[in-house]
Amino acid sequence: MTPTRPLALRPDAAGIDQAASLLASGALVAFPTETVYGLGADARNGEAVAAIYAAKGRPSFNPLIVHLPSTDAARDLVHWSDTADRLAQAFWPGPLTLVLPLRADHGLSGLVTAGLPTVALRVPAQPSAQTLLRAFGGPVAAPSANPSGRISATTAAHVMAGLGHKLAAVLDDGPCTVGLESTIIGLDGAPTLLRAGGLPPEAIEAALGGPLDQSTTPVAITAPGQLASHYAPRAPLRMNVTTVEPGELLLGFGHTRADLNLSERGDLHEAAANLFEMLHRLDAMDQPIAVAPIPDHGLGRAINDRLARAAAPRD
Repeated sequence: MTPTRPLALRPDAAGIDQAASLLASGALVAFPTETVYGLGADARNGEAVAAIYAAKGRPSFNPLIVHLPSTDAARDLVHWSDTADRLAQAFWPGPLTLVLPLRADHGLSGLVTAGLPTVALRVPAQPSAQTLLRAFGGPVAAPSANPSGRISATTAAHVMAGLGHKLAAVLDDGPCTVGLESTIIGLDGAPTLLRAGGLPPEAIEAALGGPLDQSTTPVAITAPGQLASHYAPRAPLRMNVTTVEPGELLLGFGHTRADLNLSERGDLHEAAANLFEMLHRLDAMDQPIAVAPIPDHGLGRAINDRLARAAAPRD
C-alpha cells in the first residue's frame, strides 16, 4: 500500500536499491534527472503506468517518455535508424528524447504510448538517475513529477508539494541542473522538432548536418508535452511584458527591476535552470504573473514555449 507520505530516499546505494525495489513492486517513485524530476513506474506494468496517470490527473491520450540507461537498451524497443544513432552518439546521455517506431516485441504497456505505434525514449545524464535505471534493470516510464498541467518539479520539495501521498518515494538528489524538459525529436519520418526543450534545436541541426522540420503543428498528440495549456501556475500569466499592471508580480530577464529575475546577466542557460523554481515561488504569492521578454533563440525558444503554454487559456 502506498504510504500517506512518500519516503524521502538519499541518492546513496541504500536509497537507490530501495527505489529500484519499489519500482519492481509496481510502486511510483519520483527521481531526479538533469531536466526535471520524473514520476517513475515500470513501463512494462500496466497497473503501475495507470497509477502515473491517476496520480498526475494526466489525460490518457498524452503519451509518456520511457527512460533507459543506455542506447543498447533503447535499440531493444524500437526500429533503430542511422539518424537515431547519430543523435544518440552526440547527445545521449542528455536532455534529448527520440520518438521511434516500436518493435512488435517491445513489451511495454500500451498506456505508455497512448496506443500510438511509436514511443518516446530518453537516456538521462543525471548520475543518480543512471544508477537507478541500471539497478532497476528495465524501462521506466516517467513524465514530470507534478500534477498534470501545472509547473514542473525541479526539486524534491516541488514533488512533495504537488503529489504528496500519491507516490511511494522520492529520491532526493537536489535541484535539476538543466531545469527544462527534454527536447523531443520525431524520427518516424524526417527529423521533426516535436517539443523544444533543454537541448537547443541549433545543436541538433549541427549534429544532423541539416535542418529539422520545425513547421508542423500536430492535429493530434504525437509526443509528450504538446498540450496547449501546460506547465501552468494557478494565477494568470502574461508574456513579453514591458509595462507591469497593478497587482502583478514581474519575472524579469536581464537588466530588469523585477520581483524575481531569471538571469540578471541575460544568460539563457541560467534562465532555463531557474524557470520552474521561480514560477513555483511566484505562484505561492497568489498574484498574477508578468514575464519580461525572453530572446527567442537557443534555450530561449524552449523557455518561451513553456511560458506560452503556461499563459494559454485553460479548460
